[in-house]
Amino acid sequence: MELFLLIAIALVILLYRNYKGSNVSKFIIEQVQAVYDKYAPYSFKVVREKTKELGKEYTAKDYVVQVLIMGGFTAVVTYLYFYNVIVSLIYILVVIAFVPYLDFLRCKRIYSEFVFEQVQVYTTNTIMEFATTQSFVKSLEGVVSSGILEEPILSDVNRMIEMAYQNGSIDESLEFMNEKYPYFIVKNMHQLFLQITKEGARDTGESLENMQLDIDMLVESVYRDRIDRATFHRKFLQYGIMLYLLVMLTQYLLGRESYIALVENILVKIILHAIIIVNSYFLLKGEKYYNENVGVE
Repeated sequence: MELFLLIAIALVILLYRNYKGSNVSKFIIEQVQAVYDKYAPYSFKVVREKTKELGKEYTAKDYVVQVLIMGGFTAVVTYLYFYNVIVSLIYILVVIAFVPYLDFLRCKRIYSEFVFEQVQVYTTNTIMEFATTQSFVKSLEGVVSSGILEEPILSDVNRMIEMAYQNGSIDESLEFMNEKYPYFIVKNMHQLFLQITKEGARDTGESLENMQLDIDMLVESVYRDRIDRATFHRKFLQYGIMLYLLVMLTQYLLGRESYIALVENILVKIILHAIIIVNSYFLLKGEKYYNENVGVE
């Protein structure tokens, strides 16, 4: 443990001496950003860029606050568990290392919500355009020219139009969009348009109106589910935090001196580490569940 601390201190001193005239933290951020740009998956980059465009990316201040809160809470909890500064420091470093992953999950949720909203715009306006043009391709062109779609949906709809003109049919275009956005509202709307195109139905007004009502009901249920998930998420975090603090109850029952003596037992230490790791895994899985698959019916 002491060797690890000495190495960390030496690295900080070397950085300071080599970059004395510049901001050391800025240098570290630039190096991390360079590694991220080189190795991060493309989907992560797209998600992060869209979060920036929406103005919902964390600022440096937000990251600092998050690190301080998580690091401070970890310091208090782990010290109360083990009364060992070195152990607390290791846990603090591990927790801080998870901050980028938590931010990634948050960005995925924001991106997923945005995509679902764009899918809603795409389906609703395509139905409205089709009611006028009675042509699926012309409907897509009308939606694109209206300027209401944003990336990545806009590029994908343009791709659908190109494929329809190249192939002389809409089959491949619909299959492409269904695979890219596997939402029920997309698949059901495409299936309806495919039936109308293939069967040449004359009176499509009622079918389109029913489809629009289905989309409105589905969107309402998704937004209601989003509110319920946010409420559950707050309660879930409160419950997880309380589990960490059960050690305070144990110390109250045993007495601080008796507890410290008990912690010297290697088996007790293993159990305490297991409690922290299992509870942390439980919270991390909950965060992953909350931030993923938003908007999927």
